[in-house]
Amino acid sequence: MERQNIFVGLDIGTTKIVALIGSLNEYGKLKIIGVGKSKSLGVHRGVVNNITQTIQSIQSAVNEAELNSSEKIEKVIVGIAGQHIRSLQHSDYITRTNSDTVIDDYDLEKLINQVHKLVMLPGEEIIHVLPQDYKVDGQAEIKEPIGMFGGRLEANFHVVVGQVSSIKNIARCIKSAGIDFEGITLEPIASSDAVLSQEEKEAGVALIDIGGGTTDLAIFKDGIIRHTSVIPFGGNVITDDIKEGCSIIEKQAELLKIKFGSAWPGENRDNEIVSIPGLRGRDPKEISLKNLSKIIHARVVEIIEQVYIEIKNYGHDDQKKKLIAGIVLTGGGSQLKHLKQLVEYITGMDTRLGHPSEHLAGNNSIDISSPMYATAVGLVMNSIKIRKVNKLKDETSENDNMELKSEENSKTKKPVSILDQFTERIKTFLDNAE
Repeated sequence: MERQNIFVGLDIGTTKIVALIGSLNEYGKLKIIGVGKSKSLGVHRGVVNNITQTIQSIQSAVNEAELNSSEKIEKVIVGIAGQHIRSLQHSDYITRTNSDTVIDDYDLEKLINQVHKLVMLPGEEIIHVLPQDYKVDGQAEIKEPIGMFGGRLEANFHVVVGQVSSIKNIARCIKSAGIDFEGITLEPIASSDAVLSQEEKEAGVALIDIGGGTTDLAIFKDGIIRHTSVIPFGGNVITDDIKEGCSIIEKQAELLKIKFGSAWPGENRDNEIVSIPGLRGRDPKEISLKNLSKIIHARVVEIIEQVYIEIKNYGHDDQKKKLIAGIVLTGGGSQLKHLKQLVEYITGMDTRLGHPSEHLAGNNSIDISSPMYATAVGLVMNSIKIRKVNKLKDETSENDNMELKSEENSKTKKPVSILDQFTERIKTFLDNAE
């Protein structure tokens, strides 16, 4: 199998690190050929806080995926989340020198490049610049301006910002694990690629990805991403509450949550009790499932309410911004019993569980249908996208070079893609740090 057909996503989570190797089958559908999973030891709430442990966890996941697939991982697309992520709305414009020529990719890239020059707070870096809609010479609500005539090109952007140090720490870990860094993607954007359909994105949908350390939100309307947010609470906080509330160790609390946990206390009868072995010769502990559900319910309600505040901030109450497709839950934390019903009860919105297998080849031999793999599958899909874009850019620049040689008086020079600049900056930083 040629190397060009190997795509790798690396999801560095708070509870687990997942490396997925994918390839395209003869019908152009993504097939997962290798999966590696390891316990995440150096990450807290989506942010690396122990470089050595994170490197070991990455290596462990990568080695397992390589063994599974008999492929060698050379470069990866990595996901980023964490409480340092914030997003903002921004409008910008360019004035074209020649309005008699049609708007092309070059103009859009020039406009996006301009947004990337925005002055951020010290220590912050723009991760994504996502166009919402365009205006050409004052004509509004244009989705695709390419091919149109016009002198002034304006756009509204959704800008995602993160801390430079967090991004560099992730890049450092990947480099130290002996892998090349292909690019970085915001995790809720990756998850949305894996579990949402185009119809849902058009109708309006909120994707809630409940991970171990963070809960990520991405809102789509009219096929465009409108709002992103990272809430610094996830499944681990629920486990901590069980640990404290029932006076048991973390391992037991996690098992209790997975096996007997429910987000709806009314489901359990008063006499339902589970017995937990005592520590080192102590008597077993009896825990009421009703109490367990009450502890889980209290924390889950808090997380959902915070997410719902973000959905309201986007403007869900406005008739034009209504999310017709409701909510899609994904991530490891979404597997909690009766969570779907509780989310519907609190928000009043239709809710379903999102599985990443929907976008994969039907004969996939490796089962990664669990919502906990949504981000990793999305990152592999992202790798395919980035590779296609870069291939097109290479072909375009080859043509441009040929034109430039034959036409020495050319006045315009194509700008370098922002993703390339961003990845290049991180690579330069890593090379200098060695």
